[in-house]
Amino acid sequence: MTTLSEFIHGLPKAELHLHIEGTLEPELLFQLAERNHIQLKYPSVEALKKAYKFSNLQEFLDLYYEGANVLIEEQDFYDLAWDYLEKCKEQNVVHTEIFFDPQTHTERGILFATVINGINRALQDARTKLGISSKLIMCFLRHLDEASAFQTLDEALDYKDLIVAVGLDSSEKGNPPAKFERVFAKAREEGFLTVAHAGEEGPASFVKDAVDLLKIIRIDHGIAAIQDEFLLAELAQKQIPLTVCPLSNLELRAVDQLENHPLKKLMDHGLLVTVNSDDPAYFGGYVNENYLASAEALGLSKADLCQLAKNSVIASLLSEPEKEHHINAIQQYCSENA
Repeated sequence: MTTLSEFIHGLPKAELHLHIEGTLEPELLFQLAERNHIQLKYPSVEALKKAYKFSNLQEFLDLYYEGANVLIEEQDFYDLAWDYLEKCKEQNVVHTEIFFDPQTHTERGILFATVINGINRALQDARTKLGISSKLIMCFLRHLDEASAFQTLDEALDYKDLIVAVGLDSSEKGNPPAKFERVFAKAREEGFLTVAHAGEEGPASFVKDAVDLLKIIRIDHGIAAIQDEFLLAELAQKQIPLTVCPLSNLELRAVDQLENHPLKKLMDHGLLVTVNSDDPAYFGGYVNENYLASAEALGLSKADLCQLAKNSVIASLLSEPEKEHHINAIQQYCSENA
């Protein structure tokens, strides 16, 4: 008999909601700060970790953007991404779809090319050395204005071969999907797929607007949908995936305790729900820790966990033959171990 933790560890899975800047572990942050001669306001790794207590999304974002200041050179972005990809190998994540926030860096004078070239080199190395496939999704920061998003989209056009989709992240409050309707229309015209964060700290109506106005193919977070029966029915009928991040929701107070997380209820409503880690360096767990914490808090069965793993592949941007390959591997693992 395998323990639940061992079962989750061996389960092949994809991760679809992961901010590469949010994988910046304190140890690497200090290494990069020293390499780039940046003075940090925290004297030690331990002191920085103690600051990782958030009462809302904005408190986290303030620390997140501050941490990103140590990312200067192309090698920094490579090291950041490679650290995460090695963690994927450890946790049996066979495919990952990574968000990156160019505006976090271009606003500091870092070239778009520096950011994407560093990340892409790591993704290519992971494919050949670790056997991990990946897709790159460029996010617009919703607290910045539409003009900044359009400028970022324009910079991305030279990298269409590296970026499969655009997304929308950062603070939801005061920044509804409608603010970026024209940018997303332009992105779709240019051939990008579209996803968006909605319904984390924002209301269910933001989820609805992301579907209707931004024409997204996947909702990132989306847990507020549980408040709207009609929306739940639409998401289930259209099988629009939700990339749910339980430990993130707990750390940012979107739920008061994991036992009250709507993950299982969303599954029971027939939604295509996936489990992901969001910003794992800040929220105390990568994807396996999210699976385990959710299973323990919500009483998820091994069958539920197998379904979540299958959902992660179904909801991915992989080709149908690639999806079939991974789903077969999940089914074989589950039939032998569940």
